[in-house]
Amino acid sequence: MKLGVFMVLFAGKPFEEALDYISSKGLDAVEIGTGAYPGNAHCKPEELLADAGKLKAFKQAVESRGLTISALSCHGNPLHPQKQISQEHHNTFLQTVELAQRLEVPVVNCFSGCPGDHEDAKYPNWPVAPWPNDFQEILSWQWENKVIPYWTESGKYASDRGVKIGLELHGGFSVHTPATLLRLREAAGEVIGANLDPSHMWWQGIDPVQSINILGRAGAIHHFHAKDTSIDPINVNRYGLTDMQSYTHMLDRAWQFRTVGYGHDLKAWADIISALRLVGYDYVVSIEHEDGLMSVEEGFSKAAQNLQQLLIKEPLGEMWWV
Repeated sequence: MKLGVFMVLFAGKPFEEALDYISSKGLDAVEIGTGAYPGNAHCKPEELLADAGKLKAFKQAVESRGLTISALSCHGNPLHPQKQISQEHHNTFLQTVELAQRLEVPVVNCFSGCPGDHEDAKYPNWPVAPWPNDFQEILSWQWENKVIPYWTESGKYASDRGVKIGLELHGGFSVHTPATLLRLREAAGEVIGANLDPSHMWWQGIDPVQSINILGRAGAIHHFHAKDTSIDPINVNRYGLTDMQSYTHMLDRAWQFRTVGYGHDLKAWADIISALRLVGYDYVVSIEHEDGLMSVEEGFSKAAQNLQQLLIKEPLGEMWWV
């Protein structure tokens, strides 16, 4: 396994300065945002695709520091019912896949998106209950008319270019659990897999180790994010896991994102790393920092220190004791 970081947390630093800082911390890989919600501070696909010199310099900047690019990421909502938003995010996805092909990056990370509840809807509609039956009707319409058709076509576009799609299982989007990921994968093909983030499993009440087992046995983990979650035992009884308060209301929220080791202890993270190795995932573990109690530098540094103790880096040998 290799340790990486989702570079968007260093959007305020120039690209090469951020790479120098990341390299100084002993990391192996970077995941780079290309637009939509993560922004494109370090990577503008349209510019790189149009200029072979810029593309070569971009790649060299990473490789000269002993780093690799684990994924390009364009998390957005290509199924948004407002066409201006969905088209922009879709175009970014297409450009990101093309750029990944040119850079020989194997994975593009994104969200599945979430449609509205009918053709003339203005906002996404995320059904989370089976009754009243209206919600079931909305869910069926979304998957049959939007989710499956879009990702079947987009999956083929990526597959034809040798690129895998890592969908982040994230609340608010159609694919948010192991079951919904596998449902889409069955319909759209093995090009679809997970960019699995334990933080989103914990707040949905899903055990990350079990999600790794479920998805890993299907070969459906394409990329992995390292982010933690803490659940407040008092606030969760007041607001529930679907707490709609702003992330800035940290004192009152039912749960909040934390850096690795500050939501769950290192034994929990050791179990996660072991589960990844058990199902054959030996790719990059990419740190994502969204901890409201720590600065970017401190949160990133502590996550890196904690994970460097736990990562299993050497190839498997024979069981000499058997």
